[in-house]
Amino acid sequence: MIKHEQLSIRVATIEDREIMYDMVCGLENKFLNRDDFDFAFKKNLGSSHIRYFIAYYSGKPVGMVSCHIQPLLHHAALVSEIQEMYVVPEYRSHEIGKALIARVVKFAKEHGAIQLEVTSRDIREQAHRFYQREGFEKSHVKLVRYFSKGQ
Repeated sequence: MIKHEQLSIRVATIEDREIMYDMVCGLENKFLNRDDFDFAFKKNLGSSHIRYFIAYYSGKPVGMVSCHIQPLLHHAALVSEIQEMYVVPEYRSHEIGKALIARVVKFAKEHGAIQLEVTSRDIREQAHRFYQREGFEKSHVKLVRYFSKGQ
């Protein structure tokens, strides 16, 4: 088990793009287009309603989470959403994810969000169990319409 005093979480900066790129590619299980990734990462860092957090254990990056907050008409309020979350496989089941969720909840509440949402692919059953243990409830079905690039 990890020692919690050796775990720290901080806000990501542009200097963390390599760490973020590696972790998001790990999450997606593929290499993303680097220029497109860098564009999105840099643009999102400029928003006051988007934060990326990186977890470190003994100085080593072991996880990340992103949180986006936006005003939604159907809630007539600010709603926060985890867009990406990843923990390095050998550090899973060591409460890194739990600590990342706690940090996102703090950020969301500080910014006035009324709830925190997360979407996870159907095949990620282990992730679903994790989120449910952390207080998330299955409440929606997400449908996606994919476009070819350039359409």
